[in-house]
Amino acid sequence: MENGNAGDTPRETQEASGDVTIEQLPDRLRRAAARAGWTELMPVQAKAIPHLLAGRSMMIQARTGSGKTGAFVLPMLERLDPGQPNCQALVLVPTRELARQVWEAATTLCGTEGMRTAAVYGGVGYGAQMEALRQGAHIVVGTPGRVLDHLLRRTLVLEHLTTLIYDEADRMLSMGFYPDMRRIQRFLPTHEIQGCMFSATFPGQVLRTAREFIRAPEFLSLSRDHVHVTDTEHVFYVVPGMDKDRSLVRIIETENPSSAIIFCNTKAEVHYVAVVLQRFGYDADELSADLTQSDRERVLERVRKGTLRFLVATDVAARGLDIPELSHVVLYEIPEDIEGYIHRAGRTGRAGAPGVAMTLVGGPDEEHALRNIARHYGIDMQRRPLPTDVDVQTVVAERVTALLEARLRERDKLKTERSQRFVPLARSLAENEEEAAVIAMLVDDFYQQALHAPAIKTEEVPRMERPVAVRPPAPRRHIPRRRR
Repeated sequence: MENGNAGDTPRETQEASGDVTIEQLPDRLRRAAARAGWTELMPVQAKAIPHLLAGRSMMIQARTGSGKTGAFVLPMLERLDPGQPNCQALVLVPTRELARQVWEAATTLCGTEGMRTAAVYGGVGYGAQMEALRQGAHIVVGTPGRVLDHLLRRTLVLEHLTTLIYDEADRMLSMGFYPDMRRIQRFLPTHEIQGCMFSATFPGQVLRTAREFIRAPEFLSLSRDHVHVTDTEHVFYVVPGMDKDRSLVRIIETENPSSAIIFCNTKAEVHYVAVVLQRFGYDADELSADLTQSDRERVLERVRKGTLRFLVATDVAARGLDIPELSHVVLYEIPEDIEGYIHRAGRTGRAGAPGVAMTLVGGPDEEHALRNIARHYGIDMQRRPLPTDVDVQTVVAERVTALLEARLRERDKLKTERSQRFVPLARSLAENEEEAAVIAMLVDDFYQQALHAPAIKTEEVPRMERPVAVRPPAPRRHIPRRRR
């Protein structure tokens, strides 16, 4: 089983294997590429396929749309045994949409090669998924929560697994799937398997996770000059000048920073942004010169303990603060002097841990000023599209579905039996459009409470020395007798 040691660090892979072309692929892989209509391989495929065919465990930096699905599916056609009707390859993905996309691509590539595929994800019934697994799917693609459900139900068994892919690992962690990923480890076989992790970026959280899930991985980046460990990623969003607050909320919902300092230029703006975030249900507090000494000490104590998720502050108020492993810095306003950008952005990405510096740009003048800063310091400043309301709805729906299904798994038989009282009511509410607001309110309350629960840190989850391939027996619950 691939379970790396804490001290393992990804190393740059050797380029001795070189890139591969379609003409150099084995016959089965060439037929698959022809079925997909490919005339040539994309860069990530050309670079990664030789390493995956060789059975190496890899961390591969590749963005969405780069062709990475083909990079890990094609080698499976050569390494898996179509005559063995068991799950031999498991692909974990963060969303239902991506699960369907990967499954469709895998189905096309497998074609008539005798490989069966199955997609398992939350938010839909179990029937069709269980039937696909019963038929002996060789490749299973799914979200961690639903995969775990099938493992617990014994409708999915990993005793014959040889390949485990973590696709879009950065998004999987931002969706809150880390606990489910750790629980899945309990069901992995004891024999060694090939583990590969694909991610658009490799921030510190992803690097630490890779060491837990993959043994001694090699690192492959499509950009030779990209420093994947020490750089801070600099991005900006162009937002409506009168809608910065709501834009910030949409960015937070989709980006889901584990911790951040949000910089404003004035005390009044600090207070306003802090109140907006608090009203939206976020764990946020402010730090400005207007605070009393006792309130300042209270905020600083939470900062030192790492229990405050969002700190809104001015440059002066944040002077001297050192927050370990700060994942994001948000520049709600562009600093008034050019050096201010470096001071703010430098709060993240410390001690070799990557971070993200995000700037909200309220118009052409501000964008021009930011680009001047980027040119002055030689910063590669990337523009990201502002998430729409539909984008936020999609991400939140995926996240809350995973949270709800995880909560459902934790219920014992008595609680499950008790909740059956409300099944008719839930069905009635769901069928009545006017009552949808009731369901939305309950789901929103649950979602906000779940977001405010203490985050599970990597080092807090107990390591399992030898994961087992079968579900351990559930502990017997003692139900006290009621006194008369």
